Amino acid sequence: MRPCSSDPGNEGGGGAPRCAALVMAAGKGTRMKSDLPKVLHQLGGRELIRWVIDAAREAALRPLVLVLGHQADRVQDQLADDQKGDLRYVLQMPQNGTGHAVQMAAPELERLTGGDVIILSGDVPLIRAATLAGLRAAHRRENAAATVLTAEPPDPTGYGRILRDTDGRLAAIREQRDASEEELAIRETNTGVYCFGIAPLLAALAKLRPDNDQGEYYLTDTLAILRDAGETVAAHLCSDPVEIEGINDREQLAAMERILAERGD
Repeated sequence: MRPCSSDPGNEGGGGAPRCAALVMAAGKGTRMKSDLPKVLHQLGGRELIRWVIDAAREAALRPLVLVLGHQADRVQDQLADDQKGDLRYVLQMPQNGTGHAVQMAAPELERLTGGDVIILSGDVPLIRAATLAGLRAAHRRENAAATVLTAEPPDPTGYGRILRDTDGRLAAIREQRDASEEELAIRETNTGVYCFGIAPLLAALAKLRPDNDQGEYYLTDTLAILRDAGETVAAHLCSDPVEIEGINDREQLAAMERILAERGD
C-alpha cells in the first residue's frame, strides 16, 4: 500500500477533543460473488465505502482511518480522486478478527493524543451523520470509555443481544449461540458501531487474546476488559434500524437500492 495523507494536529474545531473515524473495509465479501471488493460495489451511484466516508465527514469526524485488506490497492486507487486530505490507510493482512483490525490501526490512533474514535463498517452505507453525532454525544454525556450503538431490528435473529443493568447501562453483549431463551427474546442488538475513548481503547487492545473457537481477536472482548477495569461502558439506541443494515450479498444490495429510492436520499 502507498503512504496515506498526513493530518497533523489533535484538536477538533473550537479546541474540542478530536473524534476520529475508523472504517473497517478489509473483508473480501465472498457472498457478493464478484471480483470487486465488497465496499466498492455501488449503491445509488456511489461506492458503499463513500457513503460511510461522507457520513463520517458530515459528522465532523477527523481523520478517517480506513482498514483495508482484500485488494487494498484497488480500494485505495478508487478513492484516489478524494482530495479532502483526511484519509489514512492501514493494512490488515491476514484478517484475524475485528479486534485485530483495530490493532492494525493502533499506530494511527496513537498519533491522536486524547479524544475519541467511532468505529464503523464500510458495508453499512445508510448510517446518518446525525446518528454518529448522537452516539458521540451520549458517549461524552456518560463519560464512558466505550459506547455501543444498538438497534431494535424487526428480526433480531443472528445478532448479539444487548443486556443492560438496572441503571440502563450495558452489562454484556450475548451472542445468539450463547443466549438463553429469555435473552433471545430481547430485541435490542449490537450494530457493530462503537465510540471509544482512544486511550482506554488502546489499553484494552493490548490485552486482547484470541481465546475463542475461531482463534481470532474480537473487538467486543475489549468491552469486558474495560468493564473489568472499572470503566463505564454505555449503550445508545439508534432509532432507525435500517441505518445499520449491512450489505453482504447482491440480494441485500438490491433491497437497499429499493430502500434508498423510498427514502429519497
